[in-house]
Formats: sequence, structure tokens, C-alpha cells
Amino acid sequence: MLLQQYSSIRRHSETICKPLEIEDYVVQPIADVSPPKWHLGHTTWFFETFILKPNFKGYEEYNPKYNFVFNSYYESVGARVVRTDRGNLSRPSVTDVYRYRAYVDEQMEAFLQSDSIADDVAALLELGLNHEQQHQELLYSDIKYILGHNPLFPVYSTNNVFNESITPSTDFIDVQRGVYQIGYNGNGFCFDNELGRHNVYLDDFEIAANPVTNAEYLLFIKDGGYTNFRHWHSEGWDWVRQNAAQAPLYWHFIDGMWMHYTLNGLHEVDPNSAVCHINFYEASAFASWKGMRLPTEAEWEVASGLFNWGDRWEWTNSAYLAYPGFKKEAGAIGEYNGKFMVSQMVLRGASVATPPGHSRNTYRNFFHPRHQWQFTGIRLVK
Repeated sequence: MLLQQYSSIRRHSETICKPLEIEDYVVQPIADVSPPKWHLGHTTWFFETFILKPNFKGYEEYNPKYNFVFNSYYESVGARVVRTDRGNLSRPSVTDVYRYRAYVDEQMEAFLQSDSIADDVAALLELGLNHEQQHQELLYSDIKYILGHNPLFPVYSTNNVFNESITPSTDFIDVQRGVYQIGYNGNGFCFDNELGRHNVYLDDFEIAANPVTNAEYLLFIKDGGYTNFRHWHSEGWDWVRQNAAQAPLYWHFIDGMWMHYTLNGLHEVDPNSAVCHINFYEASAFASWKGMRLPTEAEWEVASGLFNWGDRWEWTNSAYLAYPGFKKEAGAIGEYNGKFMVSQMVLRGASVATPPGHSRNTYRNFFHPRHQWQFTGIRLVK
């Protein structure tokens, strides 16, 4: 079962990259975007470093220099390439990275066929698989950024990559005041930042049944949303002016028509799709323009059983902080989430780019308020 799950998830990363040209694998337009080649190497490095090297007797490291190249942010594992320099790595080549994956996969297959795997190693393996699924979503986001900032607007795939249309609705759902519990409660996998189930008190609120659509967001743009400072946080207004922002990421006003880049190429904005590639500043400004607000993450989780979610990671009005009783794990795994609990906002749900089986209503994603490149959207509260 573990081997089947491992093989399936590992294949999916390579399937995502299959439509790419070799040149696409090495591009890094901005610091937040990693080259696809690096994602493929880093997720492989995770299994080699944390599973095979300490637990598979006689394992021979594929290339000791790869620890420097493919370590992401684990200080306890050693030095690494500066994040902004990942796109400067012409070597190892794409071919070498695929050889690296094949070597580690072969060794992992042998390891997983052994008689018994300790519980702590099995838990680490499950974390590694979820880690690779996180990078699969990032692969889609990064590939879209790489191709979407090419002036030729190249097509990633002629097939429909994601179905992004939703049924527009103006309905709101009532949630009564009371004490509720939030946080993961189950026997399956979750990240450590979801643990610490605890009580929260919520006042009465109403939450939108559906996320905000492109049609609704277009009204904000046409009403001067990006030119009226009154709707923006101070940092957000600075971001608007510094970036001359006037629309979501990938939107272009061409010949009197709003177009946007998708993985299927440049198309007219679909009014019935959930607005996408919105940062926290934009989400908050839109909510203010509507005379509403964003939900807190507690409100979102409590209400999540009453509406459909999963089309967009949805910004909340909650800072990314530890739950009561949160404790970092020992060693490198303790660096996974806790060290990022500063200057970031929580997103809830999932997105069209999230791999199957990698979402739950307690999942706490997090990004800086300025980030647009993920598949992020808006759900309103009043």
C-alpha cells in the first residue's frame, strides 16, 4: 500500500512537467517561483535525506553535492543555494535530475518492500508524500508564472487543465453565535500546524455560499477599485502604487477587452469563474468596497460544512499563528511550519491545482499578503 501510494504520487509530479520544453525547466522569473527542475530535485532530496540515508542500511548517496543544491530551508541539514539563485543552476541538467529521481525511487521501492518499517519512519514517509503534493500544486503555480510572463503567452496544454467555472450565487449562510471547536480531529494525516484542537467563540455572521467571481471583481475594477485608497490597507495601497496594479495577476486589457493568461493560453476573462491570483491586499480591498470583510480562519472552518470549497485557496483575515499547545518537532522536521509563523496570512480550503486527497477543512495554508501567484480567491462575510 505504501509503495503504491509512493509510486503514484511520484509519477504525478513528472506528469505535471511532461508538457514542458527543456528550457521551461530552468527559468526563475522571481524569487517566489522555483524552476520546475528544482522542484523535481528537492522532493527527491527529501526522501533521500530523511528516509533513505538514516534508515536504509547500505544506501549510497546519489551525489553528496545535491544536498547543497536541493535543500530548501532546513538549517539543521546544512548549507544550501540561496533561493533567488535556483534559476542559475544550469547543472545538474534536467536529464541528471530525472536520473536522480529514478535512482532514489528504485532505492525507495527496495526499502518499502522490507519486512517492517518503524512507525516513526512511516510517519516521516507520509509527511514526505504530502510534501511532494504541496510541491505539485506549486509546480502548477510556478509553471503558470513562468509561461504567463513569456511575451508569447505559450500554451502549457491544449487539453482543459482545470475546470474553473462555478455557479454564481448571491446567497449567504447564517452561522449562529456560540462556542465551537477548530483544529484537526482524526486519525489520518495532518500537518503539525493543524493540531491543538481548541474552543473559539464566534459572534453571529453570514458567509457567502460561493467565492467571488470574475464578473463581480470586474465591477470593482470599473468602479475605480485600484484608484481609491479608502478601500486599501496602508501596505496594500503602497503595493498598488509601487506595482501600478490595476487587475489580478495574468489579466491584460487588450483592445478594449479584459483577457487573462491560463494554462491553455490567453483567453477572454470568464465572468463565471472564481476570481483567481488575488493577494490579501486585493481581497481585503474588494471586501471593503462591498461593505463586507474576509472571514477569520475560525469562521471559515466552522462554516465550511455548509458550502462548497476547493476551487480557490481563500484568504482569511487571520494572521498565521500557532494554535494553543503547538510544539515544534525535534530536528529538521521541526522547521517545517513553525518557523514561518510571522508576517503571513492564513488561507483555507484548496484549489483546482491541489492534488486529489490533499485537502481538508482544517488545512492551514499561508502566504505573505503580497503574494498573487498561487491559485487564491475571495469569500466574503457580513
